[in-house]
Amino acid sequence: MTSSPYVFRAMTAADLPMIKHWLALPHVREWWGDPAEQYALVSGDLDEPAMDQFIVSAGGNDFGYLQCYDLTAWNSGFGEQPEDTRGIDLFIGEPGKTERGVGSGLIRAFVDDRLAKGLPRMVTDPDPANARAIRAYEKAGFARDRLVDTPDGIALLMIRDA
Repeated sequence: MTSSPYVFRAMTAADLPMIKHWLALPHVREWWGDPAEQYALVSGDLDEPAMDQFIVSAGGNDFGYLQCYDLTAWNSGFGEQPEDTRGIDLFIGEPGKTERGVGSGLIRAFVDDRLAKGLPRMVTDPDPANARAIRAYEKAGFARDRLVDTPDGIALLMIRDA
């Protein structure tokens, strides 16, 4: 088995200028919304124990952001889930890395590792109109479950079990 080309390092305050830049890019803003609002949320979660935040890199180059969170810490609207289920959200910040299979590859690498370490389930909730994200999650082994009403609006709940 070959190892993943992706590195997931814990995000720190030193990464915030890069995150701020990425959030302002049109391809990120399209799905993440207002950059200032999202920056406040992402930077505010640095000290949140229920939220793990990562900078994703390959070949020594940072290109994305990934957050993995404890569902019980947020009223997610996902309904009953197995104990210790985690949620995942991400974006690829560097425009040259989109639509090249990178998203599905990094999702699979991250989730495979967590499931191998005993996580029972990983869930995500892309916007139902975000075909690119849905396709990436499906290629990474997630299955469509149902539409859910979240604090951010209607989303497609997707599930990947161990």
